[in-house]
Amino acid sequence: MLVQKSPAPDVTGAAHDRVYRTLRTRIMHGEMDPGAALTLRGIGRDFGVSMTPAREAIRRLVAEGALTISVSGRVSTPELSNDRIEELASLRALLEPELASRALPRAHMALIDRLESLNHTVAQAVARHDAPGYIKANLEFHRTLYLRAQAPAMLAMTETVWLQLGPTMAALYGRLRRSEPPPYHRLILAALKAGDEPGLRLAVRSDATQGLRLLKS
Repeated sequence: MLVQKSPAPDVTGAAHDRVYRTLRTRIMHGEMDPGAALTLRGIGRDFGVSMTPAREAIRRLVAEGALTISVSGRVSTPELSNDRIEELASLRALLEPELASRALPRAHMALIDRLESLNHTVAQAVARHDAPGYIKANLEFHRTLYLRAQAPAMLAMTETVWLQLGPTMAALYGRLRRSEPPPYHRLILAALKAGDEPGLRLAVRSDATQGLRLLKS
């Protein structure tokens, strides 16, 4: 009687997913500078993987706009032009107020309490002049609200925009040396508590676009 062996686990696939998700998070949170170069050899060394999962992770990140490939084959994080920043700001202004509006009917007090806690974390990161910490907490504030919209395709598009902006935003906040958190989160929270949809849309749009204007050199 022949005993069939169980199929071997997809080690390469698991490694690729781990590399992809870790690099994606680092880029989105601004833990890598604009124009930072990546190599297959360097990724393989850092993650203890072969060239195949490193190459596949880069391919996915390039498709999302998180990485760019030059004509010479150099892979790097994006260095955004003013026109590109303006385009991404316009996308945020379209997508995020709509997500917030859809979330409003489900904005119960437990959600608002969670957002207030996250906003406190944002303020702490600003006080420490911790740019990646600020970006991480700020995006978590917005993501927590937008998840209540139950619009996964729209949220995925929004996260792609955040991903492309990550390194450039970190460079900006590192230069500005902020000492106060952005004021619009308080307005977002007030609008949620009041059930004020126009006020919520305005606060989210302002929060999404005002900071980006400072990115334009």
